Amino acid sequence: MSTTQSERLRELLEPLVSSQGLDLEEIEVDSVGRRRVLRVVVDSDEGADLDAIADVSRALSAKLDETDAMGQGEYTLEVGTPGAERELKEHRHYVRATDRLVQFRLADGDDLVARILTVDDEGVDVEVPGVKGRKATARRLAFADVAKARVQVEFNRKETKDMKEEEEA
Repeated sequence: MSTTQSERLRELLEPLVSSQGLDLEEIEVDSVGRRRVLRVVVDSDEGADLDAIADVSRALSAKLDETDAMGQGEYTLEVGTPGAERELKEHRHYVRATDRLVQFRLADGDDLVARILTVDDEGVDVEVPGVKGRKATARRLAFADVAKARVQVEFNRKETKDMKEEEEA
């Protein structure tokens, strides 16, 4: 059975990323002129700060240097986090997006923007913002009904009860 370079790299690097307390979210190999770029996206439930990214970057670089996983040519290693408008693909992504505003593309083709309230194994409970002075409404979305979901950037993010308690502590 043939495996792609990305799959081989994932098998090589995922245990190392996990040992650093992070999840390996994505691996991408791109050609930029004659050089190649290996982009590795990592995250965790608590997020990944610059120190964690630097540590995992050094560990990945050392591992790649001791193997021929990237071949003999030059390449650049870029390690980062998913970013503000991350696409939600895995269950853990939805959990990490709790209290965030998300744009959902539903399986029936409809679009919905709602805040994730809770996540379980079958789906998400969301709050759909009210329009023109109406109250927000609660709604249940099964994962099977979600074709695509992406976190939205909020400049005036709703303050939750948990956020207030953290600020007061």
